[in-house]
Amino acid sequence: MPDAPSANVPDRNLALELVRVTEAAAMAGGRWVGRGDKNRADGAAVEAMRALISTVEMRGTVVIGEGEKDNAPMLFNGELVGDGTGPEVDVAVDPIDGTTLTAKGMPNAIAVMAVSDRGSMYDPSAVFYMDKLVAGPEVADVVDIRLPAAENVRRIAKAKKQSTEDVTVVMLDRPRHEKLAQEVRDSGARIKLISDGDVAGAISAARETTGIDLLLGVGGTPEGIITACAIKCLGGVIQGRLWPQDDDERQKAIDAGHDLDKVLTTDDLVTSDNCFFVGTGITDGELLQGVRYSRGRATTNSIVMRSKSGTVRVIESHHVLDRTAGLPQGTA
Repeated sequence: MPDAPSANVPDRNLALELVRVTEAAAMAGGRWVGRGDKNRADGAAVEAMRALISTVEMRGTVVIGEGEKDNAPMLFNGELVGDGTGPEVDVAVDPIDGTTLTAKGMPNAIAVMAVSDRGSMYDPSAVFYMDKLVAGPEVADVVDIRLPAAENVRRIAKAKKQSTEDVTVVMLDRPRHEKLAQEVRDSGARIKLISDGDVAGAISAARETTGIDLLLGVGGTPEGIITACAIKCLGGVIQGRLWPQDDDERQKAIDAGHDLDKVLTTDDLVTSDNCFFVGTGITDGELLQGVRYSRGRATTNSIVMRSKSGTVRVIESHHVLDRTAGLPQGTA
């Protein structure tokens, strides 16, 4: 008989426990879709996520939390989560990736969470943003963040045996990307601009069925590390370079020992080969459907991945909301 899994190593049973956490966050945040208050939405999702994560059989430490970067309700860095039993793990959370998307009722808001062996997630030491490149397995060996955008587009087109006009690049719609966007357009490729939510955008770039070939540009470092856990499960590549916002942050990074010219690879961002990624849709998007509510029930659409097996599950769950006595609404 095979050996039983070690209590100190995350096993496959953890995946389905984790998806309950993102489902809870999505249902709580989903009540605020289109209501114009991103902080209330985020607060509801954080509260639900914290309530459910405390029931998961793990000894988790939040390594990547959202509050410090966004000045929003926290699952803060260093917070201990889980029920105090089971494996010791690093935890990265984003109760709502796309708070503005949620507040405006726009596509691609998701609740996400990643878990890996303790000590395996990268610590950005307060460098809150990162220049990123994400692509799928078919082109992982040909792209390089140090190359011009046009060259990466050309290499992707060649690897996929298509023209550059067939390549689609996703990036955040920010003034800092105006030059990058023009370089991509000049290459002949198409661009999909997103207002928020670069975790969903990055995963779309790594999956074959989304019509997205590449993610480029500067986004949050926490989101980059969460994405790296997903890439470990899907294959593909994420490359990043820390992107300090000002001289003070740059000096803080240097003092902490960071090489700002170094290209961080998937293995730099998460060293473990036993990690999990879970996400639940809040609003409809290319990756997942959003939460549906009807007559005391809710339907959620989630993706669950485990790197050790390479298994990717898409789960539709049906929840009876009046059976959640003792928990925040929508946490069953």
